[in-house]
Amino acid sequence: MTLGIGGAGSRLAVKLDPGATIVNVSQIELEKTPAEHRILAMVHAARGQLQGSRKDPAIGRAAFASVKDELLALCRNSLLFASTGGGTGSGMTAALLEELATRDDIPPTEKAVFALLLPHAERESAEYVNNTLDFLRGPLSLAIDTGNTGNIFLFSNRLKFESRLPEDEYNTMLVDSLQVFLAIPEKCAQLDLLDGHIDPEDFSLFMSRPYFNHFTYFEFDPAKPFGEQLRSNLNPLLLLPDNPIEALFLLEVPADADPAPFYDLIDFFVDQEVTPSYTVVRNSQRGKYFVTVSLLYSRKPAELVEDFSRISEKRARAKVRKSLEQHVTLPRLEVNLERETKRVGKEKGATEEDVLAVLQRIGKL
Repeated sequence: MTLGIGGAGSRLAVKLDPGATIVNVSQIELEKTPAEHRILAMVHAARGQLQGSRKDPAIGRAAFASVKDELLALCRNSLLFASTGGGTGSGMTAALLEELATRDDIPPTEKAVFALLLPHAERESAEYVNNTLDFLRGPLSLAIDTGNTGNIFLFSNRLKFESRLPEDEYNTMLVDSLQVFLAIPEKCAQLDLLDGHIDPEDFSLFMSRPYFNHFTYFEFDPAKPFGEQLRSNLNPLLLLPDNPIEALFLLEVPADADPAPFYDLIDFFVDQEVTPSYTVVRNSQRGKYFVTVSLLYSRKPAELVEDFSRISEKRARAKVRKSLEQHVTLPRLEVNLERETKRVGKEKGATEEDVLAVLQRIGKL
């Protein structure tokens, strides 16, 4: 099952799976996305059903109550897409994570996997960044601490902005990338097995771990250290990973090539104090070795918050500085008080002595 919450999450979910179920508070937004199954979450204000949540997560949170039971049932063993910066995706997913955190231990086979799209903090609006900070500080941290989620993919809009990509093109890149990782069990079943084994149950168990998942893939050169190649080929669509707690890889070996280089990968992970799950297969369609690797890491949301807070504060300081630079400075007027007083006194019909006496009495002369 694939779920999409909010506009951004729905577009990604349907691109990955045309049979996905999408959820939104806006009837108009639901109709824009060609999904097979649509769920309209209700908000109190009729205007909200037309305008959506307008970057306000509180609206998404309030609407969650109308679809709570349905979403809790649908998210079992599902892949859920949502944006952390908007209103519907951020608010409704936050409420869902908090609800999952209150449950008794959820079996591995029923845990939801979350693909979260984070804003590029240096390029997107302050509302998106602040919504993301609240999301990371609270519900995501709580859900991870309880262990009631599966893997969490932290996709970033950074590449989209730095490469100036249209949203649909970027979404296609993101989904195509994710499909390479998700295809591991299918490749293990279809290609000739040379060593190791990752069956669908093994893969599902790996996906049920409550950790962040950074996956990547690249052509592997056995003549070069694997660690160097891994570091230079990290997935630009995802946030950078931390030290792995668990790892998994699929090595595709060209026709007639020696499968022994897979030991180099195992040695690398053992040096990292991680024993990986792996499969080595023969793929006659490959001209070079090709590796798909996944790193699970437990970088706490608090550390992610620090990254976003640092950028948010930097932007806030820049805004204050620009405001000060644009502040209009009034020219200083040099006024001879005695001369001006005599002039005003004359206009008002007072004698010069009367005006000077008043100024002396109040200490101005």
